[in-house]
Amino acid sequence: MPISPNQGSTGGGQTVTITGTNLAGATVVHFGSKSATITANTPTSITVTTPSGTGTVPVTVTTPGGTSNPLSFFYVGAPFKSGLSSDSGATAGGNSITINGTGLSTASAVHFGAGSATPTVVNDGQLNVTVPAGAAAGPVGVSVTTAGGTNNGLSYTYVDPPTVDAPNPTSGPTSGGTAVTIPGTGLSTAQSVTFGGAAAPFSVINDITISAVTPPGTAGAADVTVTTAGGSVTATGGFTYVAGPGI
Repeated sequence: MPISPNQGSTGGGQTVTITGTNLAGATVVHFGSKSATITANTPTSITVTTPSGTGTVPVTVTTPGGTSNPLSFFYVGAPFKSGLSSDSGATAGGNSITINGTGLSTASAVHFGAGSATPTVVNDGQLNVTVPAGAAAGPVGVSVTTAGGTNNGLSYTYVDPPTVDAPNPTSGPTSGGTAVTIPGTGLSTAQSVTFGGAAAPFSVINDITISAVTPPGTAGAADVTVTTAGGSVTATGGFTYVAGPGI
């Protein structure tokens, strides 16, 4: 007499189907000492809604013919999330993050606002998940659904991709050291600035301005790339390195 599923929330409310023989006319289904609500009954199956409970309990079916042998049902506590490895990313989604907590081994879904993703269970305390695309920039709640229920309480912020224009000034010596201002949008979460692939020291002035100092480079046009939590953007040939005079 199998039972499916064989686990559910400690709060009860799980729909469970029990299959077997001679099940017609069931009068009671016990989960431990508590009775479940019978919602459907045929000679070969019974569908019930579980009562609340804890731990592993025996499940028995009583009909006019007697009481069945017991099956095991496992009550699972609600998950607890302690944190996200990254709490922001591009509205396009696609970045992988880790969710830490407890009671995560039966996780079946992770919701980011209205979007959802199927996680990879590492162990009871850790999930890996690829963030789905967001509807718009801004914070959304993050919830994890397991056999024990759904738990909320964490937030993830979707960030629009940045834009940049050519820096000011647009040229400087190959030795580097030129202080430039990079205008654009969505720059407040800037993580790196490069000139021709070389990293530059920078500071965020505001969401539309970055201040940077050019690293040494090779004479000629160099791409200027800014990477933020929302993605990367490049001003192609945005800065020109000028060779110094030689005599």
